[in-house]
Amino acid sequence: MQNTRQLLRDFLSRRDIKLFRALDANRQGFALLNLTKYNRKRILNKLKSHEILNLLHYVDPDDATDLLQSLSNIRRKKIIQKLDIHKKEKVEFLLRFNPNTAAGIMSLDYIQISKGMKFDKVFVLIKKHEIRTGKTPAILVVEHGYLIGKIPWRLIIHCKEKQKVDSYIRKCPTIRFDKDEDDIVKCFKANPHNNIVVLDEDNSILGVIYSDDVLRIIEEPTGDLYDFAGVRDEENVNDSALTKVKYRYKWLIINLFTVFLAAYVVSLFQDTISSFVLLAVYMPVVAGMGGNAGTQTLAVVVRGLTLKEIDPKSGKKIILKEMAAGAINGTIVGVLVAIIATLWNHNPLLGIAIGSSMVINLMIAGLFGSTIPLIMKYLRKDPATSATIFITTATDICGFFIFLTLATMLL
Repeated sequence: MQNTRQLLRDFLSRRDIKLFRALDANRQGFALLNLTKYNRKRILNKLKSHEILNLLHYVDPDDATDLLQSLSNIRRKKIIQKLDIHKKEKVEFLLRFNPNTAAGIMSLDYIQISKGMKFDKVFVLIKKHEIRTGKTPAILVVEHGYLIGKIPWRLIIHCKEKQKVDSYIRKCPTIRFDKDEDDIVKCFKANPHNNIVVLDEDNSILGVIYSDDVLRIIEEPTGDLYDFAGVRDEENVNDSALTKVKYRYKWLIINLFTVFLAAYVVSLFQDTISSFVLLAVYMPVVAGMGGNAGTQTLAVVVRGLTLKEIDPKSGKKIILKEMAAGAINGTIVGVLVAIIATLWNHNPLLGIAIGSSMVINLMIAGLFGSTIPLIMKYLRKDPATSATIFITTATDICGFFIFLTLATMLL
């Protein structure tokens, strides 16, 4: 057992196919489910069909569905045909739905009972479900085919076999099958320590979402924070140099073009810089402060989106707050740098130019640092994907343009 645990830890840190094959079959599915989608797909594509079938035997139908979605359609169909009949039916049912919706995340570990039923019959249904699946089901109560509530397991110990279930029924939260992950997390926050019942268009029961499924949704986006530096979440510290290059070079090329764009803006003010060379000393100060402020804003907004603390609909309020914070910080920093420039170079006008540009540029940093991740979230894209490239480009270009324009006017 100790060796298996060590192998599991080693595999999760290295994503090595040899270590994976050394794991016990009943732990292989768990290991795969804790990887990013890219690494999960990479490992599964290296396994033979009989190896995949073997590990699927030990996972729930909803987890089996998640794993099978990493395979090509042709290979997936072949493997599904070889599953046992009960798992095959459930997997085929779950594959009908979008994996990022409530129906795609739900589990089928529940039993459906009628209002007025006695507990002796309920116990029989529970036992049959446990024998067939090895799982303890949620107990959902219906009347005329529609959900009216559930029976919590904490109340089961108080009931008697000949009692009717009616007095034990409690309300339970529900969600439509096509709601996305944000809506699922909101529903769980509003109903902590509860399972959520997934309903079809006609309000019939489709499945149940358990708390561990929601935890997986919340935890998965944290890997996207790699993208702040243009690094994909699939990259691992133990990857080869060529693998690291493959994940990063495209964003670096994009960054190269954005840098040339900033250089072009500077070139428009060649005459001003030639006649007042000292401006070149302060240009990196303006750009650097704007880039840092933009990255700070980006980090706060992305964290809020990742933890479901920010709704894209409230974006206007967030943008205004970040711009206001940028203006205040810009004033503080602008006054300091204006004093330094005035005392150091004995030129108050230079101090006014760089101080004013600092205020405006930090406001721009707040604008772009909050707007870019919100727009990407609205477009259902990863809000952290190399956003720093676009934010620093915006602050560089705007900062240079404002500073050099003010310098041209004042000096």
